[in-house]
Amino acid sequence: MNKIDAKAFAASEFLSQPIKMHVGGKEVAASNGQTFDTLDPGTGKVLAKVPSAGATDVDAAVDAARQAFNKTAWRSMPAKDRAVLLHRLADLIDQHTPLLAEIESKDVGKPRAQASAFDIPHAAQTFRYYADLSVHTRHREPFAVSGNDAWSVRQPHGVCGFVFPWNFPFLLIGWGVAPALAAGNTIVIKPAEDTPLSALLFARLAEQAGFPAGVVNVITGLGETAGAALSSHPGINRMSFTGSPEVGRLVAEACGRNLVPVKLELGGKGAAVLFDDVAVDSVAEALAGAVTLNAGQVCCTATRWIVHKKVAEAFISKAASTMGAMKIGYGGDEATQIGPVVSEKQRRRVLGYVERSVKEGAEAYLPGGVAEVSGYKDGFYVKPALLGGAASNVCAREEVFGPVAYVMTFQDEEEAIALVNSSPYGLANSVWSSDLSRATRVAERLVAGNSWINAHNLFPHGVSYGGVNLSGCGGGVLGPDTLEDYYRKQSVVRPL
Repeated sequence: MNKIDAKAFAASEFLSQPIKMHVGGKEVAASNGQTFDTLDPGTGKVLAKVPSAGATDVDAAVDAARQAFNKTAWRSMPAKDRAVLLHRLADLIDQHTPLLAEIESKDVGKPRAQASAFDIPHAAQTFRYYADLSVHTRHREPFAVSGNDAWSVRQPHGVCGFVFPWNFPFLLIGWGVAPALAAGNTIVIKPAEDTPLSALLFARLAEQAGFPAGVVNVITGLGETAGAALSSHPGINRMSFTGSPEVGRLVAEACGRNLVPVKLELGGKGAAVLFDDVAVDSVAEALAGAVTLNAGQVCCTATRWIVHKKVAEAFISKAASTMGAMKIGYGGDEATQIGPVVSEKQRRRVLGYVERSVKEGAEAYLPGGVAEVSGYKDGFYVKPALLGGAASNVCAREEVFGPVAYVMTFQDEEEAIALVNSSPYGLANSVWSSDLSRATRVAERLVAGNSWINAHNLFPHGVSYGGVNLSGCGGGVLGPDTLEDYYRKQSVVRPL
């Protein structure tokens, strides 16, 4: 594999090379010789041709990960030695932030400043967090039982498979694989076909950091071929999928047939509850920023705004004006606040939801629609939309995954809680009030994996982040319990 020079290596150099997968420490093409195109959402043009893996390639990647687990020192390495390599990887990620952010911006469409300020640094911090946590985890725990010397020992599972989505490709690699690697597992990553590039750079950095060959493997391909082959593979010991509930069900079914434990991080329909004692303008600006972050392609963002009737008119006016004034543009332009959505398919989805919502009777405070960006006529741009009306409306019920918010009003606390909990999702909600006692009471009653108070989209390391109901099962991310997920416990007993 080619070493990446942080000072000399540029995105154009990476994109001009033949793009290959990373299996067993080698760069390889798909065994069938097939490729697919990954596009720049901001221009609509091809960024690179990427190998289109099939079941044979998945077999090779899983076998390489198995060989690395069984025959290298990775699994038996003291946690402090693995932590050294994880810290070295985090340092390399930091050193290559400009390159990774540029690739992420071109592949996803998001503003480069967002990727460089949050996505890439937070991924690096996640590797450091789990490296340090693994060192301070007791790997052997004694049992106090009469007549026996007994204890449990934490062991890595083995080969862990990961399928990641296209909205935060590199960030979610950090969130997903850092605890698995810290626990001594080996991994096979299948990135989304829309955004495969940063995963391939990640594999290069892992090898450069000194990871043994085969510990980190990356295969690229379509979900229905490579993704399906990985999730149904009998050679994996643990599976993690991040994406839609619809595909999550298929992954769970495939893993269930092999009795492979699976972690599902799925969609969301987050709510923000605003009481009448809030500072209306500042909260409107904060939520406008949340719903347009990454062009609204954020599973935990607040897309249902449940606002007290006393402040609804003022809030809607300020939110609509704030969203309408945001700069829509190419992700590489410094002034851009909202980049394109990831694909033409996604743009049609977003526009279709807005159209259906209005036909069902929603009021359009900000109508949305196709955005025209000078110089980028073939990009996949949409205007933000602010709608409102009945709780039965499609945009109040279903995940749009675009810069679209839906306003509903309430009169009292119980009504607000009922509106939030009417959703079949359960990922993240927020409560906004200057009365902290009330905010705490309401936050604890909202059905979700996460509740925030007077903020939205907070991801501190050490606080578990996961979902319930349609938003997922099998554990979350970012907390100590996630590291525990990647150990299996084994008891040992000796009679005295």
